[in-house]
Amino acid sequence: MWELPGWQQAHHRLRKSLPGYCAFCLAPAQLGQGWCSTCFTELPWNIQCCEQCAEPVSQKAQRLCGRCLNEEPALTCTQANLLYQSPIKELVHDFKFNASSRAGMLLAELMLTKMPSQLGTALLAVPMHPQRARERGFNQAQWLAEQLSRRTGLPLIRAKCQKLAASQRTLNRRERVANLHGAFSLTGPLPAHITLIDDVVTTGATGNALAAVARQSGAERVDMWAVARTPLGNN
Repeated sequence: MWELPGWQQAHHRLRKSLPGYCAFCLAPAQLGQGWCSTCFTELPWNIQCCEQCAEPVSQKAQRLCGRCLNEEPALTCTQANLLYQSPIKELVHDFKFNASSRAGMLLAELMLTKMPSQLGTALLAVPMHPQRARERGFNQAQWLAEQLSRRTGLPLIRAKCQKLAASQRTLNRRERVANLHGAFSLTGPLPAHITLIDDVVTTGATGNALAAVARQSGAERVDMWAVARTPLGNN
């Protein structure tokens, strides 16, 4: 009887509505946090990764992945503290598709547990086409950027997504790059160093497309700060 969908839905609602308890296991949370120490330690941390795209790498001393060595990205640095695996995957889904503000705050707090060493002078959320934003109800990257702006004191600048491109979820990296051609626009001049904000980095194509436009608009360095990175081989 415990596997009935109705019970699962009630359990899910309960987990989202209990402040002071771990969002992952319902044990008492650490003071001022949304998680317990055990769950925090066991989260899928992206510890060994490429400095430029945050893709997991096999060698501990490896600074860059093969792709970034062969084809230098427009992004100077990407920080994604976690891997897009359970339970982060479910948390992102709850935030992105159910508009859960608690899930969003948990993701923002997890980002803030390890901030980039160099944030630049402004934050820029990866924009969403207005039609997509209306369908979803909000832009999750913009929501995260607003929370991080308040916490860091850095101003927000905005870009436009002017192309209603096909969904990126079923496309490989090459197809994503082509799909994003001409998608973004920015009004310059921009600060010399800006940081893009997004929820998940999959292949890096979106961030690099926006970074290239930002560089054309005057930015000298563009970094990415995201919640999670899709693991190697899953993108």
